[in-house]
Amino acid sequence: MCGIAGIFHLETPKPVDPARVEKMCDAIAHRGPDGSGVWTAPGVGLGHRRLSIIDLAGSPQPMASTDGRAMLVFNGEIYNYRELRAELAGHGAVFHTDGDSEVILAAWQKWGPDCLPKLHGMFAFAIYDQPSRQLFLARDRFGVKPLFHASLSDGSVIFGSELKALLAHPLLRREVDPLAIEDYLAWGYVPDTRSIIKGVRKLPAAHSLLLAHGKPLPEPKRWWDISFADRHKGKEADLEAELLHLLGQAVTSRMAADVPLGAFLSGGVDSSSVVALMAESSSQPVKTCSIGFDAKGLDESNYAAQVAKRFATDHRARKVSPDDFEEIDTLVAMFDEPFADASALPTWRVCQLARESVTVALSGDGADEALGGYRRHRFQLNEDRLRGLLPQSIRSPLFGSLASVWPKVDWAPRPLRAKSTFESLASSSEAAYAKSLCVMAPGLRDSLYSPDYLTLRGNYRAEQPMIELMRGAPARSGLDKAQYADLAFWLPGDILTKVDRASMAVGLEAREPLLDHRLVEFAARLPERMRIRGMDGKWLMKKTMSRHLPDDILYRPKQGFVTPIAEWFRGPLAGEARGIAKGAALARTGWMVPERVAQMAEAHIGGRSDHSRTLWQLLMLEKSLTQLGLA
Repeated sequence: MCGIAGIFHLETPKPVDPARVEKMCDAIAHRGPDGSGVWTAPGVGLGHRRLSIIDLAGSPQPMASTDGRAMLVFNGEIYNYRELRAELAGHGAVFHTDGDSEVILAAWQKWGPDCLPKLHGMFAFAIYDQPSRQLFLARDRFGVKPLFHASLSDGSVIFGSELKALLAHPLLRREVDPLAIEDYLAWGYVPDTRSIIKGVRKLPAAHSLLLAHGKPLPEPKRWWDISFADRHKGKEADLEAELLHLLGQAVTSRMAADVPLGAFLSGGVDSSSVVALMAESSSQPVKTCSIGFDAKGLDESNYAAQVAKRFATDHRARKVSPDDFEEIDTLVAMFDEPFADASALPTWRVCQLARESVTVALSGDGADEALGGYRRHRFQLNEDRLRGLLPQSIRSPLFGSLASVWPKVDWAPRPLRAKSTFESLASSSEAAYAKSLCVMAPGLRDSLYSPDYLTLRGNYRAEQPMIELMRGAPARSGLDKAQYADLAFWLPGDILTKVDRASMAVGLEAREPLLDHRLVEFAARLPERMRIRGMDGKWLMKKTMSRHLPDDILYRPKQGFVTPIAEWFRGPLAGEARGIAKGAALARTGWMVPERVAQMAEAHIGGRSDHSRTLWQLLMLEKSLTQLGLA
């Protein structure tokens, strides 16, 4: 796991200053504390920071191909590199190292851009091909590893693993993209369709970019997609056996490392499944770690301890308290862009805990998105069945009228919030799901915006890209489209960003076995009843893992990695809540109505409403704008 950065001149191959590339790499030194390197040639410069995981001493970067005609900087891991190495050796390739970096170079020289489908793993890399004078940028299937890029006024394109690498270049203009504020307030993060800095782009997951001197910047090309268009027709027992095989293969392939390895353990289905399969494959006790909270109803550490005891793991636990809020500025600096998923704080803490004893940790991320594990998936499935009974021309006026007169009771459980259900049924499947994913509803966003910002935003709404994504999805049903959106939009922007930044901040490599693309492709073809049955999501996975895990782990209510910010904002952090409306950065933008923010803070502190998520979002926005100097 590493950090990469570079400069490429599109128009004229001007000399590249190595010191400039080195400065970009220094900005992301935390991603690679074990080594660094810079290589330049006319019109191009590549930089690398290394966290040594495999072939600890033998794979320094930037790395040249055996014939010296191609140069690579690479962030990630290729889990099938040994198989690929053998295949390429059969074609005449010669290798001088025992790592996966040299295999990528040989694969590029053999297959060009078509090498990407052969790579099983998480990656973002850049290859400069000297004979063709082309720079090839690529990102893995799910966007586990990030890659930012931007065009500058001197005709160059710069790229890097994090935004802070680009910010280290003096020609990058620090101007906020106003539409990114709409996106951020809707989702709690700035999705891969945009960046907080105007002109900065993120290479989308499963896309590549081929740049050449003397040619304009092309659009990225998709090299892989997940399809929900087909269905398995096998027997339930056969599907269960295949799922178990794929789970085991995904976990064991990610246990290869030349450094200490462990796992995050929350006590939920996914992380417990990963630990169970690791324990089955390991001759030594698996090192596990978990984070709990000093808040009743949100602490899962007892379940984690139960799983740790069952599999005799070497387990360590720690608690997060309001005192950890003192580190919020450190947290903001990790993400560069505003990021409001409050579970980033405990994620960072569990990464710190893991790093005390291991360099690689396996996580349980990805199963909910792939196998239908979220509660919102059940609602989508059931509401779509109702939508199928009535055409839109009848549904919209009928349920729209009911929604308009029904009282709003946000405090009630979702099944009792008929107003929300009526609003969903009045909408298209795609629009309803996009709204259900929003952490701040459209009406609430509009109430916070100033007239000036509403003018800046114009007709754009944050939900539009997701709705368009779902409508074009290779899918058969509303549930398929929802899961496709989760995998393509939500996962890279929120979950994977959170884990990448939190783990890399402490020099830890996090691996996601449940995002093995063969496992996800299998899950996407499962009949809906194998994904959701009754009130159970991830039905087939739970049934498959029942031979390893007890029912009170498999079938207890899903909890999630939730931080008790509602309690904190009413107690030790009440002063922070009151201070948001007076924040200097937000005030200077003129985007928000301060009085409205102040009213929300007082209503929350007084216990009249729960505005904790909104207050947290605005607080993180204020601090992020300050950190970036964008206000």
